[in-house]
Amino acid sequence: MKQFNGFMHGVNLGGWFSQCNHTNERYDNFITKEDFAVIKSWGLDHIRLPIDYNLVEQDDGSYKEKGFDRISQAISWCKANNLNLILDLHKTAGYSFDAGHGESGFFDSPALQERFYKLWEKLAAHFASSFDGSSNEICFELLNEVTDQSFCKKWNEIARTCIQRIRTIAPTIKILVGSYWNNAVSAVKDLDPPYDQNIVYNFHCYEPLLFTHQGAPWIAKMDTSFRMKFNTQFKEYKKLTPELCGQPGSNFDPFDPEAIPDASYFQSLFEEAIDVAEKRNVLLYCGEYGVIDRATPQDTIEWYKAISAIFNKYGIGRAAWSYRQMDFGLSDTRLDEARQELLKYL
Repeated sequence: MKQFNGFMHGVNLGGWFSQCNHTNERYDNFITKEDFAVIKSWGLDHIRLPIDYNLVEQDDGSYKEKGFDRISQAISWCKANNLNLILDLHKTAGYSFDAGHGESGFFDSPALQERFYKLWEKLAAHFASSFDGSSNEICFELLNEVTDQSFCKKWNEIARTCIQRIRTIAPTIKILVGSYWNNAVSAVKDLDPPYDQNIVYNFHCYEPLLFTHQGAPWIAKMDTSFRMKFNTQFKEYKKLTPELCGQPGSNFDPFDPEAIPDASYFQSLFEEAIDVAEKRNVLLYCGEYGVIDRATPQDTIEWYKAISAIFNKYGIGRAAWSYRQMDFGLSDTRLDEARQELLKYL
């Protein structure tokens, strides 16, 4: 399978320009120039930069030039540290992966879709030439985590139109497209065949969700006091996943109930998407993966070790969620004693 060179080992800067209160105080202080040097010192080659439309657009769709300037500053810090960058539109007017953000109507509104296309044209005009194509790269990710499977056909149509419009400005830039069920790896197969040789299939992986989201207050059925170890038998995953995550326990049926997850678990999860990517000769990338800060550092390491074995085996690029806070922070003090070991598996 083709490798996404320059985007093999990365980290998300979640919570800076996205999923935040969108104040200058947040923009100025949550991530600083020094953090880019830290990321480079970790041995990583790129960052994924989530942005909400609120950073660069007013409510009426007019543009905030200061927001584009802030992205430009982030790009300059990447260049200074020889880091590549994926610009991820995490929220667009009318759609967010999180219903709590109050965005709706995007998939039924030609006006909101046109606003989306125009925003990407604006972003492409600003940033497509920001890197020289030799040692540094920038890529575009159209939209974070389409949710409902019912959006699949429409999303494929929207993605195609958006890519065509970007291509008039940036003919060869890499463009990432994810599928439904929040970029589920099992939904990669339902993406349209790549429109050209510079398309990247993007998926996210937080499996098993019962482990990576243990105690997560945003999961409706989750007990916030629930804790578990990664090396728990599959029969317990099967029993507790419907109770605490609201997902079918049948996902664990292919595995020996007495066994525990290891690299072979992720091999099984990814093999269909890997096969699709190989047959379509398209790059495959994992834009988010990680473990909630309620898990112990040692269990976090064990999970990263297992999933990275398959990333490495098939040459799948990835970006961990997330650099700071956001319930998954890799730079947070809780991981100070474990970080050097953990970095081996990013």
